[in-house]
Amino acid sequence: MMQQQQADVAVIGAGIVGLAMAYKLAGKGKKVVLFERNSRAISASIRNFGLVWPIGQSAGKMYNRAMHSRAVWKQLAAETGLQCNETGSLHLVYEKDELAVLEEFAQAAPGNGYACELISPDKIGNYTKAIKTDGLKGALWSNTEMTVNPRQASAAIARHLEEKMNVTVRFNTAVNGISLPYIETKDEKWKVDQVYVCSGADFETLYPAAYAAAPLTKCKLQMMRTIPQPDNWQLGPALCAGLTLAHYAAFNTCETLVPLKERFRQEMPEYVKWGIHLLISQNGAGELTIGDSHEYGPDFEPFDKAFINDLILKYMHTFLAAPTSTIQEQWHGIYPKLTNGGTELILTPEKDVTIVNALSGAGMTLSFGLAEELVG
Repeated sequence: MMQQQQADVAVIGAGIVGLAMAYKLAGKGKKVVLFERNSRAISASIRNFGLVWPIGQSAGKMYNRAMHSRAVWKQLAAETGLQCNETGSLHLVYEKDELAVLEEFAQAAPGNGYACELISPDKIGNYTKAIKTDGLKGALWSNTEMTVNPRQASAAIARHLEEKMNVTVRFNTAVNGISLPYIETKDEKWKVDQVYVCSGADFETLYPAAYAAAPLTKCKLQMMRTIPQPDNWQLGPALCAGLTLAHYAAFNTCETLVPLKERFRQEMPEYVKWGIHLLISQNGAGELTIGDSHEYGPDFEPFDKAFINDLILKYMHTFLAAPTSTIQEQWHGIYPKLTNGGTELILTPEKDVTIVNALSGAGMTLSFGLAEELVG
């Protein structure tokens, strides 16, 4: 006979969104069971830069959500020994119209709650030695960005939940149906009061009708990683450049962004078509993580496009000056994205069931802050 167990809350999916929900629920004293169909998190939560990126979030609610997440990451790093480097970030610009966006953004930044400053080319050496200074027009320095190792983070958090926060973690355990108050898996039956479904890019298994009716698509992004940099060479701040100004919501308030986007469309159509902008981070092993691109659709070919990686590397070489750019790994990730400009998908497909999804590529930056809002 199937053994029946009991918890206050079930969380389905042990990617970063599910882990954040379980962490916040357990922190409020709830008895939590966490289900994950795979042996560990293997999807978008491990296929990213590991960047916590408040500077990219729009002012107010989203920035505050990111800063709450940042505080939780620091706390988790202290509790688990997880690598968490407060690197800060630099947006580098080499064209006048890009500088105009930075100037407009930096001028409004204090009133919008951002902690950042414009750096002149002659001062850039105080912040980084990893870039080409020829033609540099300026940079935006922000001290809020952090780098964690995404391939270690989800496993470390899951272990912490189990060992220190009394969360029951069930890996290799798919949940294919929910009939509250019961959840049945192949081996167990759980009685719970509440369920959070954090299923990432799986829209088909649980509540497919709710997902089908939502303004959702999927995004495929291509990324790469170099071999370790020699002689303990350090990147320092996470780096990005002009194309990134057209990617993140934070800059959408800048009037100077309109002509810049138009120039990108005319001069760099392939970059616009494939949604390419560039972020570079470094992990504890000294490897640089480089990306990314953005393709949208209901599903994708499993094959990566070499020309997209070539475009990414070509743009990288316009500003990065690293000892080696030898690539050891290439991969892609897939994450859910809202098509209506929303920042997250929260649905209640039935009483006491909440779907939490579609943080649109900012899961590492926003999950803990969103979880706090939902359970707080």
